Amino acid sequence: MTWQVYIILCSDETLYTGITVDVARRFSQHAERQGAKYFRGRQPKQLVYVEIGHDRSSASKREIAIKKLPRLEKLQLLASEGNQVQNFSLQINH
Repeated sequence: MTWQVYIILCSDETLYTGITVDVARRFSQHAERQGAKYFRGRQPKQLVYVEIGHDRSSASKREIAIKKLPRLEKLQLLASEGNQVQNFSLQINH
């Protein structure tokens, strides 16, 4: 099973990082306020980063590493060549 690490830009301009095996399904769950408590006070706005090809363990480790990055470094990550977000088209406009 292939896991992905993803970052979502939220309605309050914060960046949420998570892992999943199905980015589209997980984005929908966040939009419906299911799952992460983080989305109880904000809405997912746009999927801005995806890393593919992880197993559960490496995805979890990468998620933790990204969460520890300062915002500026996360923004740089969004512009990196490793960002596979172009393979996904998920966005909610409010």
